[in-house]
Amino acid sequence: MPLIVIEGVDASGKATQTKKLCERLASEGKDLMKITFPDYDSPSSAPVKMYLSGELGETADSVNAYAASALFAVDRFCSYRKNWKAFLDGGGIVIADRYVTSNFIHQASKISDLGERDKYLEFQSDFEYEKIGLPKPDAVIFLDVPPEVSLELIAKRENKFDSEASHDIHERDSNHLFKSYESAVYVADKFSFIKIQCTEEKKLKSIDEIADMVYNSIENIIK
Repeated sequence: MPLIVIEGVDASGKATQTKKLCERLASEGKDLMKITFPDYDSPSSAPVKMYLSGELGETADSVNAYAASALFAVDRFCSYRKNWKAFLDGGGIVIADRYVTSNFIHQASKISDLGERDKYLEFQSDFEYEKIGLPKPDAVIFLDVPPEVSLELIAKRENKFDSEASHDIHERDSNHLFKSYESAVYVADKFSFIKIQCTEEKKLKSIDEIADMVYNSIENIIK
């Protein structure tokens, strides 16, 4: 059965839309499992936490794309082998809030030269899907939210927590947000992601409207 991934830049609604999709499929009686990356409940995410907290460098660019990607890849591999490989192999539907494709979006944004970026993307795709054996997704849904809108959502989250300490080095760096959005659009075109336009006239569409678009985009894959 399929592996479906929901992707987007920070504050694009990935967790919300993953939850909405899982609830809808569960109401239809589908046998499914929701997974999230990084897997913060697992010891395998310790290096990822070090990176995102700024222990390995104060900004995202302090750690090059290849090194940062390796940290996230280890976490995904451990999660796959321990938690959901048997379920997927047994015919279950797996819905992932971020996946290998998050490396494509965030880490490729550190490489401005398109030739070098393509080399990275080819390397990372081969490394995670072929070399270490993670399954390729049957569909990747890209929640297209422009960075200007994402910044507003991050600011609201900041006000909620009343501290920047709750944000990781990606979210604290507005430059990274703009670069990762440009990278996401590039990667979505290159790898034929399903694009969901989440805004209209620079305003975010409703959660339910976006959820309907997400569901409709993968309905045939699920069936």
